[in-house]
Amino acid sequence: MLKLRVLNVFAAAAFAQASAQTIEIKPPRVMVDESATLSASGLQPNERVTIAAELSDGAAVRWDARAEFVADQGGNIDVSKQAPVAGSYKEVSAMGLVWSMMPTSRVGRYQSPKMLGGQWIEFRLTRDKQPIATAKLEQVALADGVRRVIVHAGDLRGTLFIPSGEERHPGVLVVGGSEGGFPGRRAAWLASHGFAAFALAYFHFDDLPENLEAIPLEYFGRALSWMAERPEIDGDHIAVLGVSRGGELALQLGSMYPRIKAVVAYVPADKRHAACCGFTRFPFAWTWQGKPLGFIPARGAVDHPELTLRATIEVERSEGPVLLISGQADGVWESSAMADSVVNRLEHAHFKYEVEHLKYPHAGHTAGRPEIVPEWQGLSQHPLSGRMVNTGGTPKGNAESALDAIPKVIDFLQKSLVSR
Repeated sequence: MLKLRVLNVFAAAAFAQASAQTIEIKPPRVMVDESATLSASGLQPNERVTIAAELSDGAAVRWDARAEFVADQGGNIDVSKQAPVAGSYKEVSAMGLVWSMMPTSRVGRYQSPKMLGGQWIEFRLTRDKQPIATAKLEQVALADGVRRVIVHAGDLRGTLFIPSGEERHPGVLVVGGSEGGFPGRRAAWLASHGFAAFALAYFHFDDLPENLEAIPLEYFGRALSWMAERPEIDGDHIAVLGVSRGGELALQLGSMYPRIKAVVAYVPADKRHAACCGFTRFPFAWTWQGKPLGFIPARGAVDHPELTLRATIEVERSEGPVLLISGQADGVWESSAMADSVVNRLEHAHFKYEVEHLKYPHAGHTAGRPEIVPEWQGLSQHPLSGRMVNTGGTPKGNAESALDAIPKVIDFLQKSLVSR
């Protein structure tokens, strides 16, 4: 009986020691552009353990990452302050286990949850390949209180995202790129930070044109007028934000419509490009007053300086500050060089408003995107052309660009629209 009691005491002590180890994520629910603090406790001093992370993306593809950490003298690990000694990433990064994830099956790139849904990330603390504690983080795309209004006004198609509160909010017209559809995630992000954001579709959506060809720029003027008349929007404080071909479009609209008081252009072009993507009836992307605007042909205009001149966007006509975001490792087009060209043109014209270019050396075509998500990217198929695309950049470079640009874009819009 005495021997049995001793065994029971040792068993209880071993169980208490094992159950004392914990892993915790604070806060357990964040916006997708926010970091959380991951920590572990109850370990032995200098003990080496593994923390793994896993999620299932919007295409039901599983992604995971793992890293090994050494506990401090108190038996604790703080991922936001400690670099791993081995694993999926090397530097101190609170969300390193998220952005460094790799797909467990062959896939082009991470897909966001559908319908602006949230996603769960599970973290596992393991010792000798055996899990000893788990924690979960929920990432959400839309802040509490943000309302959505489906827009079907005349020929306008999209969704207006309205922040909580009864006051009038500064507005942002959000336009997407060559993928078409409507850019709901970026508009949801802006609305979660206090901007009334209109995610406007202009092709490959509902009854709109199927391709990016012969799009009348008057359409966007009607969208701006519609925004200015909404009771939730301060019509004197409206910006435009676009990505890729949408970045090209944002710069073009800023040069045409005085109602636009600030421009944010992600990985943009400084010139108007040809129609896109796949077979199109017209070679030009944009029209004004029924006539095509000059554009760079699909094969470029190196030997045609007149075409280049006619295609260049007159950004100096803009009536507000301009923010450019680019990746120097862009695999789609030379966004950094083109953004530099915009800056040079504005400087030469003695542009009276602020101009800023956030240029990231190791980021690709997703530079600065407002999400902390897996950043590994392989070849992916363009949704319209079917062409295989390498967007470029490294996972670390893309992640660093996102973490740096997220607060800077919000601060730029607040200063441009709220403080003016």
